[in-house]
Amino acid sequence: MMKYFAAPLALLLTLTFSFSSAQVRPKPRQDKGAYQVFPPSYYNRTIMPSLEGKAKGGEPYTSFKVNLDDRKLPTDPAEYEKVWHGNPISQGNTGTCWCFSTVSFYESEVKRLSGKEVRLSEIYTVYWEYVERARYFVQNRGDMYFGEGSETNAVARMMNMYGVVPHEVYDGLPGTQPFHNHEPMFEELEKYLESVKTDNAWDEEQVVATTKSILNHYLGEPPAEFSYQGEEYTPKSFMENHLSLKPDEYVDFMSLMEHPYWKQAEYKVPDNWWHSDVYYNLPLDVFMGAMKKSLQKGYSFAIGGDVSEAGLVSYQGVAVVPTFDIPSEYINESARQLRFNNGSTTDDHAMHVVGYREFEGDTWFLVKDSGSGSRHCGEQCEGFGYYFFHEDYVKLKMMNFTVHRDAVKDLMDRLEES
Repeated sequence: MMKYFAAPLALLLTLTFSFSSAQVRPKPRQDKGAYQVFPPSYYNRTIMPSLEGKAKGGEPYTSFKVNLDDRKLPTDPAEYEKVWHGNPISQGNTGTCWCFSTVSFYESEVKRLSGKEVRLSEIYTVYWEYVERARYFVQNRGDMYFGEGSETNAVARMMNMYGVVPHEVYDGLPGTQPFHNHEPMFEELEKYLESVKTDNAWDEEQVVATTKSILNHYLGEPPAEFSYQGEEYTPKSFMENHLSLKPDEYVDFMSLMEHPYWKQAEYKVPDNWWHSDVYYNLPLDVFMGAMKKSLQKGYSFAIGGDVSEAGLVSYQGVAVVPTFDIPSEYINESARQLRFNNGSTTDDHAMHVVGYREFEGDTWFLVKDSGSGSRHCGEQCEGFGYYFFHEDYVKLKMMNFTVHRDAVKDLMDRLEES
């Protein structure tokens, strides 16, 4: 009889142990979102009042965001392993994040290459970008997207064509205006090019000259020659001889299933208005690994992607992927491509990644930003002008990056052989 009951008794004990274990196993975290009321944004309480001559103010606003109140967050820049970079600079009331972020990146590159610390002019590059857009507009009979935005690799393109200048010799700010305000300038440029198309006035020389006249009015005329630290330069000689920058040594990456991996292809978004097809397309794990390894080697990079997400809470400066969007273990190439295809991932902002930190088993990225969202916490906040991106957010929502080829030499050897 004892032998007969041995197996059922063992089974009963196993089942009892299994049920007990299941009862004490912690549940996976489930993030919750809510409509939250936030104080006035930095843009509304500081930037626009200063441009309009009004007292600081603005209205509170409501937005649907993930609730992070019960989570410990790594929001102290001092605790990150950092690449040298200049202080965060506001782009003001402009759509030029692509230039502010990438010029900041090149400032870090100058420091890495030569040991020199320099503040470069963002608006010099913006000026010539508008000139080239106007030229392209004529050459393509108006068949182009004309906006304020562009891509991070546009800066190298303009540097190859026009060089670069220090901020102190060309800041693009009229008088004592505290922030850039390109809204009236862009409206005038847009209106003028619309009239060119309506009137079929496709005289390239005349259109470029008129575009320069509008830009000169708002930004000032950029220098063809200048003096800096006792030496005379042109924008190109300054780039080559003083900064030691070689724009052709920088490479661009993306990760999308719509193109073959390990090949170059076009990044098909409106801000890539000149249809640049120099982006190396990488598998997602390789894409993420390249960014992490670059930072570990002391290289920063410029990055572009989507910041209009419920998981990006600007008053805390943090970007995560909530479980109500997609759990971490399901973030893969398909999830990324789906969001790009259906428009829930948009190419709306560029930033400069300057550091990283391992925190509770995950990698976090320190992101220097020129937009107003990273400034909502106020000038006295330690994270003013920075974001703190969880690696899942980068994996799902950041679409491309620009870095020096030496940071990814192992990849470049494979890419150039394929």
